[in-house]
Amino acid sequence: MSAATGGPAPARSATPGEASGSGGPVPGWEVVVGLEVHTELLTVTKLFCGCANSFGDEPNTNICPVCLGLPGSLPVLNERAVALAMRIGTALGCEIRPSGFHRKNYFYPDMPKDYQISQYDEPINVGGSLPLPDGSVVGIVRAHIEEDTGKTTHTGGAGRIHGSDYSLVDYNRAGVPLVEIVSQPDIRSSEQARAYVEELRGILVATGASDGRMEEGSMRVDANVSVRRPGSTEFGTRCEIKNLNSLRSLGRAVDYEAQRQAALVEAGEPVVQETRHWDEDAGRTSSMRSKEEANDYRYFPEPDLVRLEPSPEAIETARRSYGPLPAERRARLRALVDDEALAASVATAVDLGLDDLVVAAVELGAEPRLALARTANEAARDAAAARELQAEVFAELIGLEASGQLSATQSKTVLAELLAGGGSPRRIAARLGYEALDTGSLDTVLDAVLARSPAEWARYLEGDEKVTQYLLGQVMRETRGRANGKVVASLLAARKAAAGS
Repeated sequence: MSAATGGPAPARSATPGEASGSGGPVPGWEVVVGLEVHTELLTVTKLFCGCANSFGDEPNTNICPVCLGLPGSLPVLNERAVALAMRIGTALGCEIRPSGFHRKNYFYPDMPKDYQISQYDEPINVGGSLPLPDGSVVGIVRAHIEEDTGKTTHTGGAGRIHGSDYSLVDYNRAGVPLVEIVSQPDIRSSEQARAYVEELRGILVATGASDGRMEEGSMRVDANVSVRRPGSTEFGTRCEIKNLNSLRSLGRAVDYEAQRQAALVEAGEPVVQETRHWDEDAGRTSSMRSKEEANDYRYFPEPDLVRLEPSPEAIETARRSYGPLPAERRARLRALVDDEALAASVATAVDLGLDDLVVAAVELGAEPRLALARTANEAARDAAAARELQAEVFAELIGLEASGQLSATQSKTVLAELLAGGGSPRRIAARLGYEALDTGSLDTVLDAVLARSPAEWARYLEGDEKVTQYLLGQVMRETRGRANGKVVASLLAARKAAAGS
């Protein structure tokens, strides 16, 4: 992947090599981004040995001669890792091909054998694409298998090897199976980059290939960023930003780097192709090393591993081993609630794995918009408990609210009780004293409220809708929250109509 610069332009006030700090798009420039997403696979053991693939264990306890590369040790390929890699490939629409492994040679303490076993010119997954919720499509170059490296912690200084007091290396992660997903340079903004990673993460989790936990390092992003003039078809010099571990960092890093490069070009200075480090606290990138090319790694075929030749049956098994992907699940919810204003609620329900609850409740008669609202808002606060909630119980609660037997506030309280300890919505409502008030009782309360609020009632009759909430609040106060707000609003509207006739 590469990206381009355009022709020179009048210099901006920003110092060359420094971004203006404003964030967002760079006026007069088009941002070109390609992403490399590394995701650890959900296997029990590492890629080439029997050591545990387990996050958070004591440092250097899950190691053996194979993952340490000791003389005489031989790798044995993890079959489940290959199956998970093929799941990712089928989910992204890739062609699954015969493939092989290579040794990628480099000197750094995170790999004690001084090479990484990866796939080079024959990756298992080739081509493909990822449609995003906004309708754009990002092409996929490849999604290949490789082993992860160890984790190096530099103590003192800025947290990097230069200037640190000492470094600690944990080899537990060395040899953990990875799939690296390389996109085409089709991304044109930091927002689109975030949307791509968010959608990809949803797919990886849905296939069961990865847990997608960026905060634990099981999913990491390298961003290749460049700028060019709008309308230009040439790519310019790109810089790679390494190991971004949150969507926030990704967005900020892309914006900063695009501004930095634009400032350089506008000042007549070249953009140097290099690998850069993102400093989250400082909000800027800094140079790490010159960008390596393939020949710098001295790739050669891994002599101790045979070629992979996936059978048609294995590919089809991978394709059938997971359920609907996020895009299909969003479409299913949108078919129930056809309202663009609720797109964020639809996305939240799918992201949290609560869409099945909504669909099942609607099939049992629950009002779709109300079921989605309670799911994407209140239930989302304890998604794990909500995923265990029985659809029949949830549908019953939504029915009580939709029929007016529970107010919105009461329904939310009952739902919180259900998530905390289960039970019956009706019994919880009764225990909390949420019996519905009949219209006669509400009329009596409303008479009292309006009698002591003549000014507000006059404003309401004159069409001041803002005072409605005040009157509703007074009724709720008098009834200790037992009144149904919708019923009260309808009674107010009826009285207004009668007063005007």
